[in-house]
Amino acid sequence: MTEKTIKVTLVKSVIGTKQSHRATVRGLGLRRLNHTVEIQDTPEVRGMVNKVSYLLKCEG
Repeated sequence: MTEKTIKVTLVKSVIGTKQSHRATVRGLGLRRLNHTVEIQDTPEVRGMVNKVSYLLKCEG
């Protein structure tokens, strides 16, 4: 059984956003604009993505 993953890309700058939202973006492993990471699809990660969804682009 393979682990489910999702691709998350930071498409909007974190400048001017709440400190907690910046921390969430860093927690997802995103460092700079247009940076993409593949992370495990867990309820915790889904919650983080949902919190800062206005900054991200997600794929399957």
